[in-house]
Amino acid sequence: MERIIEQILQESPESRKAFIIQSFTDNYQHLIAGDPSAWRKIPENGGIAFRFYRGSAALFYADVSRDADPFLNDHTSRVWIQGDLHAENFGTYMNSAGALVFDVNDFDEATVAPFTWDIKRFCASLALIGYQKALSDLEIRDIVTLAAQSYARQVARFAASSDRNFVLTIANAEGAVLEVLRNGRQRTRVGLLDYETDIVDGDRQFKNNYNFIQLTDAEKMNVQAALEAYFETIPKRKRRSQMTYHVKDIARRKGLGIGSAGLLIISVLLEGDTEALENDILISMKVALPSAAAKYVNDPKVTGYFVHEGHRTATSQRALQVNADPFLGYTTLNGTGMFVTEISPYTADLEWDDINDMDDILQVVESLGRCVAKIHCVSDEDSDQTLIDYSTEDAIFNVLDGRESEFVEYIVRFSEDYAACVRNDHRLFVDAFRNKEIPGI
Repeated sequence: MERIIEQILQESPESRKAFIIQSFTDNYQHLIAGDPSAWRKIPENGGIAFRFYRGSAALFYADVSRDADPFLNDHTSRVWIQGDLHAENFGTYMNSAGALVFDVNDFDEATVAPFTWDIKRFCASLALIGYQKALSDLEIRDIVTLAAQSYARQVARFAASSDRNFVLTIANAEGAVLEVLRNGRQRTRVGLLDYETDIVDGDRQFKNNYNFIQLTDAEKMNVQAALEAYFETIPKRKRRSQMTYHVKDIARRKGLGIGSAGLLIISVLLEGDTEALENDILISMKVALPSAAAKYVNDPKVTGYFVHEGHRTATSQRALQVNADPFLGYTTLNGTGMFVTEISPYTADLEWDDINDMDDILQVVESLGRCVAKIHCVSDEDSDQTLIDYSTEDAIFNVLDGRESEFVEYIVRFSEDYAACVRNDHRLFVDAFRNKEIPGI
């Protein structure tokens, strides 16, 4: 099996462009049909190669699934992965233990697949960011090298100890990661509620503005039925009082960003722990789409395990996240799988615009590598999945033990080569877009 870069280099520009268009239309055509005007803004929103990479996970997996990989075996090919692990999918959340933590976020694409797919996607994104910042090839190599080393060393720590308590918080974070945590901590539930809702006749309801589409009574009844089924999927240890789940208002939310354009998203306003208006809770019920990675996992045990995509998303997140969102769950609405999460007031995302000093970049990257290792090795205590019945940290450690240098070199080489490929793919994609070669746009 050839390295994927060698396969791509053998393709003509016309053939590669056709492959990109096919990947795009195969995976996103239904979303384009749902909101074509939003997708016509792609050149504006994806005008740099990294943005294109963020929005083309399906293309990445079509490529990486063909790559020769010396670190995969029966166990390391079946690990819970985040599925869209790029350098901006990190940020803060308030976990179910009440701690504000910095970690991997956004589990829409999560599934069971080769562990290296996460590492490759993450490290290639770092190479793209380094190029975007006009860093030298040597500096980019240093960044990717540290990311791979940090990951491997944290896996070794997990395998050598029963301690699963590694977490980045305000108490131990440094540099830009600490600033993200501080930003998240300064946000408030009242601030989020005032942004999303108005107080009318003494109670909150969703604002009547361009962000929301009001539902008919019949539509609200369907959502209410879906919510009743959803409440049953919350693990018993995470359930709150019955008052918390009292539904105060329901509205359809317009998609935020290209990735959500055309998707059905329902916002629900709950009472919260008390009747005080500042304790109201917002949850989101969203259509769960198939994971881009799952299409390339030829394992009947994986494909047959999930009831629907909402079940996959919620189950995967609990398998990947320690002290997961206590409102995380799933349901069906009009026969479609949905996943449900809290809209957290304490979310702050890692942004790279102001991280430019090389020492600062390396400090952040070292933390991110450790976070990636944690999601592969440590699960929520209420994760009830039975798909993976072996220790993933041991499985990964066993293929890396004594081969860390080989692993790092392999990841660095892939990341540098694939980042160069993405920059060329981005140019081909823009040419296809300009010349109206992408159906539906």
